[in-house]
Amino acid sequence: MDDKTRWNTKHQNVPMPMSPSDIVIKHVKLSVGKRALDIACGTGRNSHYLVNLGYEVDAVDISDYALSQIKKTNKIHTVETDLTHYVITPNCYDLMININYLERNLFPSMIAGLKSGGILIFETFITAHEAGYHNPSNPDFLLRSNELPIEFCTLKVLSYAERDDKNMYGEKVKIASFIGQK
Repeated sequence: MDDKTRWNTKHQNVPMPMSPSDIVIKHVKLSVGKRALDIACGTGRNSHYLVNLGYEVDAVDISDYALSQIKKTNKIHTVETDLTHYVITPNCYDLMININYLERNLFPSMIAGLKSGGILIFETFITAHEAGYHNPSNPDFLLRSNELPIEFCTLKVLSYAERDDKNMYGEKVKIASFIGQK
């Protein structure tokens, strides 16, 4: 099954949360501008939240089904694309968010896409070696411990944490959370 079909099926069969991510709510105030990029936006829970705060958002995802669920507004610009080949416009965004998604090829483009002073909010799953944790079947979709501060070392690290959490299915997972500023 190709990625687009897999994600369309997932979004149709497993409703995603509609409330914004806690990390976005907590750290969005660090951004001083109003231009944002929501990477792997899904059905737009964070994009909608940012628009309500006055942002103009580029919401990017591979799933045309998920993008069709985003409220139509002139403040959200949906982009349907395979993120493995996506290039972020350099020096364009005051705020960039990447929640529950990992595409390492995007890391250099993410740094370049931030304006000076721009904020990156990045949170996703990290490898859990202990028994009792759920890990996605493909290890390429899991961060390694301290990977984000190393990969984004040209950004000023405002916050970094690794913690236990539960995924939307109630399974125990490890999460890495990174806030950086260009």
